[in-house]
Amino acid sequence: MMRKIFPVILCLILTSSAFAQIEVGASFELRDEEPQSGFGVRIQSGFLNSIPVVNFGLRAHFSYFSETNNIEESTFSYDKNIENYDFGLAAYAGITLGLLEPYVGAGLGSETVDLSAEDFSNPPPPNQQPSEEEESNIYWNTFAGAKVTVIPLVKPFVEYRFSSRNLELPDINDKTGRIIFGVVLSF
Repeated sequence: MMRKIFPVILCLILTSSAFAQIEVGASFELRDEEPQSGFGVRIQSGFLNSIPVVNFGLRAHFSYFSETNNIEESTFSYDKNIENYDFGLAAYAGITLGLLEPYVGAGLGSETVDLSAEDFSNPPPPNQQPSEEEESNIYWNTFAGAKVTVIPLVKPFVEYRFSSRNLELPDINDKTGRIIFGVVLSF
């Protein structure tokens, strides 16, 4: 008896999206700014789950970008490490269209850029010491994307996120957008 009931229960759990309350994801991110590629993680949770087709939720995200550049001066050379990371909170809304789930959202976050110099070939003269900086900014972002339900617990997604530090209309020529490819796991 148990051998017959267990597969039925397992099929119900794996095929029902109503059980998915929390989603955890990882992504690969591309942007125009230096460093251009990085990775991200996110955790999101839906609310108002009693509405049949429309999905509302909150999500926290973290992105990390890193690059090393070799800089040649007249008397010495060094490597300059550029690290950029940001984190934020956002609200999103989407609709379920069969296997496709398009969504849009907006939120706030903080971005930190850290520049450091390392690996000198010769000691630099005192007046030519390269600068090391760290800068943090608050930004707002808006995003649009879509998830595809391959199997109910695994959903690949693609997303475009625009972020800005100014509270004004977006500038199309401003290179602060990124394209994100990833996968989320629903629990």
